[in-house]
Amino acid sequence: MELLLDIVSWILLISGSFFTLTGALGLLRFPDFFTRTHASSITDTLGAGLILTGLMLQAGWGIVLAKLLLILLFSLLASTTACHAMAKAALRSGLKPHTVNDNDNSNSEEETSSKP
Repeated sequence: MELLLDIVSWILLISGSFFTLTGALGLLRFPDFFTRTHASSITDTLGAGLILTGLMLQAGWGIVLAKLLLILLFSLLASTTACHAMAKAALRSGLKPHTVNDNDNSNSEEETSSKP
């Protein structure tokens, strides 16, 4: 039984690390603030949740489990609230989301402005 618990725990830890790394790649690869915020909040919340769940399985019953559970709850609430607040503040300050049509419009504007 302990071997099964260790295997499940390591699967959760490795998959949580994978999601956290993909969130970091999303911060580097995505084109604008809103998509970067989405990538970081979703994958980091899922990554942290999986990592903390894996640690909870390793901790066993006790005060450490309670502390990890409180960290997980605070992380889930704080991360999503902070992401929403940042996106709303950016939208209110005038930052517009990047859309597919932005590339088409910028090319046509450059073509028309360069013509005499």
